[in-house]
Amino acid sequence: MSKYKRVLLKLSGESFCEPGGFGIEADPIQSIAERIAKIHQLGFQIAIVVGGGNFLRGAAFSQKSNIPRSTADYMGMLATVINACALQESLEKIGQPTRVCSAIEVDAICEPFIRRRAIRHLENGRIVVLAGGTGNPFFSTDTCAALRGSELNVDLMIKATKVDGVYTDDPMIHPDAKLIDSLTYQEVLEKNLKVMDPAAISLCRENKIPITVLNIFNEGNITRALNGENVGTMISES
Repeated sequence: MSKYKRVLLKLSGESFCEPGGFGIEADPIQSIAERIAKIHQLGFQIAIVVGGGNFLRGAAFSQKSNIPRSTADYMGMLATVINACALQESLEKIGQPTRVCSAIEVDAICEPFIRRRAIRHLENGRIVVLAGGTGNPFFSTDTCAALRGSELNVDLMIKATKVDGVYTDDPMIHPDAKLIDSLTYQEVLEKNLKVMDPAAISLCRENKIPITVLNIFNEGNITRALNGENVGTMISES
């Protein structure tokens, strides 16, 4: 039996397309949907926070354009809504009931995030996809994941990435970088490791939410992590 019941999965926007691609591509999103549905069938309650980097990253776009940071961040929030709706349709196509709850109002395609309603969806066997970030500029979707995880009382946050976990250095640049099996919240903050924003790490620490950082493209990783196996990097109090 897993010690986890309710989990939050943080998906980057890049998960929705091939490496180096742009937007949403059929095969990657179908693969992700199938894996998530299989995990849900094991009895876990699943909430998902989606990023929007496959379309636009607010901070980076603002620096390269005349668009103010606040407006660019709102544009990024809309990108997460696009991803969330695509994931919902992909999940429901294979028979998994799903709801999109957004921090910004887009009434035609998703419902607003209301904590009690979202929890009820989870209890009724639906996957909840959380879009629109926190609804405010200057906050990343990592911070949104920590916030929503705290609100929904999740037992574990899984940050799905394209690398195997947290390394001593950037493994894309330094092939000799070593994978770190476990870290404390304090170590992440003190070493300024670029795993998640400091605000997200602090919020998880305050609410005692362990974080597993793993490679979503390795099939079976998420299931193994939920079953308590050592996968990727675990960030916790000790």
